[in-house]
Amino acid sequence: MSKLQKISIGYFIALMIAASINYIPGLTDESGLAFGIFALDLYDDALHVASALWALIAGLMSRKAARIFLVLFGAAYMGDGIFGFFTGYGFLDMGIFTNASLGMELSLGRSLANLPHLALGGFALVSGLFIEPRA
Repeated sequence: MSKLQKISIGYFIALMIAASINYIPGLTDESGLAFGIFALDLYDDALHVASALWALIAGLMSRKAARIFLVLFGAAYMGDGIFGFFTGYGFLDMGIFTNASLGMELSLGRSLANLPHLALGGFALVSGLFIEPRA
């Protein structure tokens, strides 16, 4: 199994954890905010599970499939985090289309809500582009 395939399998695990956050007692507050920072709904959970299954299938299929997953997922997920900083909403859950922009904000809450998308998306994109480029 290539490094890219192993990374894709890692994304399967990370995304399944993200999808399960709402269902682990103690991780959401009385307002339904995960870690007191952001809200995840059924649509977000479905997106995380669908992405996790894509990661798993790509990781099990081939190095090429894993690379495609990492590049496409990474670009989309990182872009979602960037939109989150500028608007308060992402595009993957259609938030930018259903809510008025909250404007650019670099608050701690906004940063904590969007940094996972930037970090996971950025790592996936860089991995897909630069790990095992000629293998």
